[in-house]
Amino acid sequence: MGLPWSSPAVREPVAPADACRCGEDDEQADRQEQGSLGRHRRARRLRPGEVRDGLGHEEGADEQQDQSCQVLPGAEFHDSPVAGRFGPFQLRPCGPSAYAGTVHETLPSNRQLSRSILRLAVPALGALIAEPLFLLADSAIVGHLGVDELAGVGLASTVLQTAVGLMVFLAYSTTPAVARLLGAGRLPEALAAGRDGVGLAVALGVLLSAAGWAAAPGLASLLGADGAVHAFAVDYLRWSMPGLTAMLVVLAATGVLRGLQDTRTPLVVAGAGFGVNIVLNYLLVYGAGMSVAGSALGTSLAQWGMAAVYLVMIVRASRREQVPLKPSFRGIRSTASVGSWLMLRTLSLRVAILATVLVATAQGPLSLASHQLVMTVFTFLAFALDALAIAAQALIGKELGSGNRPLARALTRRMITWGVGFGVVTGGLLAAVAPFVGWIFTTDPAVQSAFAAGLWVLAASQPVCGFVFVLDGVLIGAGDARYLATAGVVNLVAYLPLLALVGTAELSGGEGIVWLWLAFGIGYMLARAATLGWRVRDDRWMVTGATRRGAERAG
Repeated sequence: MGLPWSSPAVREPVAPADACRCGEDDEQADRQEQGSLGRHRRARRLRPGEVRDGLGHEEGADEQQDQSCQVLPGAEFHDSPVAGRFGPFQLRPCGPSAYAGTVHETLPSNRQLSRSILRLAVPALGALIAEPLFLLADSAIVGHLGVDELAGVGLASTVLQTAVGLMVFLAYSTTPAVARLLGAGRLPEALAAGRDGVGLAVALGVLLSAAGWAAAPGLASLLGADGAVHAFAVDYLRWSMPGLTAMLVVLAATGVLRGLQDTRTPLVVAGAGFGVNIVLNYLLVYGAGMSVAGSALGTSLAQWGMAAVYLVMIVRASRREQVPLKPSFRGIRSTASVGSWLMLRTLSLRVAILATVLVATAQGPLSLASHQLVMTVFTFLAFALDALAIAAQALIGKELGSGNRPLARALTRRMITWGVGFGVVTGGLLAAVAPFVGWIFTTDPAVQSAFAAGLWVLAASQPVCGFVFVLDGVLIGAGDARYLATAGVVNLVAYLPLLALVGTAELSGGEGIVWLWLAFGIGYMLARAATLGWRVRDDRWMVTGATRRGAERAG
């Protein structure tokens, strides 16, 4: 069928069971169908010719028809109890056209699509930056205690970042599940899915916290720590364990709000948490004299404060929609099933990055230092692309839940344009400044030279990175977790031989960095682009329905 944006703007036929109902008898049937799940949707008949675009914005009669979706005579527009709070409304045809054939509509303009994407992506970017700021604050406060303290926190932070990074599936599995149900007009079930995601986070957090407390000395030794550095690493790890559960709850709850098309609240919560974290850490480290343990405890308390805010929001929304607060074992199992595939995807990425570090280490201190600087820039730029991916998760999940494939295609095309365009712009800027920015990070001329060489390769890879990050988010939003996991393993298998060739070439300095980043930034990213692009070559990934598994079984 071609690329996802090549199909005509045709609304998917609405099955009788999902079509909007007209008339009082059907409204009564709708109420009975909803039962105890909560308030039933209110239907408002729009006048023929009145328009509302596919993203939920009302337009005046003088608006250009090619910038909005026109309501056909006899059509109704359903708004849910979350209208205006959790995202755009959805238009569904009513009458004979709802059951036979398709309804042609003009899709929203590129400007409207971009506005909807940025509405989610910009706040998401701010929230993404908050977590590194927590670690930066810890490092800044602990750094004044001494070298051993800072080294111990650095080792312990590596363990924590790895654990939390692998658990990011709690957000990535919850977002599309909630978004699909919201798009299908089933808010109570969307909240129930979010509740189950939080329940899984609590269970995993308790288990990992207990295991981390017991394994802290062994983990610090495994990373090569001894003496005072080992003691400080153990202290930081153990005092961080009480907050690990809260960190996972924050991940899952953030996924719930993203699925409900809300990325502003996580930004506010993350910003407030960061401010509180700085104050608590300073008071506990210096005021209470707790050293690195105070830094870990302050971060734990700040994370629990953030988790408490999210839990209050979810509990209130659940009670309002008459959703039981007790998690469902079936729902937890479903989230864990999807999450296991996403965890495998994340693990493949971590292995690729770790293997790259090992090769850089083998090339010598100069290459390792230069690689660390290039990877820092790569990670920083990835935050912006991750923000686009988060918007993709939320928007694509919602539109597929509502059965709106045309809008999902249009959003995918627009987000790819944004991602690749961002890569072109940042790539050009990196190439221009590469020879001049090394002094910001180091005074060593050799490292500056190798760093500049690595930045040029990174600059060339940025358009590919933009394509990869966006499509990754699109497929996560579509719930295509199994394919992403399989593709991740295939990409890793393709990358490791390239990395081995670089490792056996006995390169160093600028030459070593260039070939290392040609392997990672170009080779590995092109492998990811190929597998993701192959998946979206047709519409098989675009499974519609309130749940992907249910739709696949029905199909």
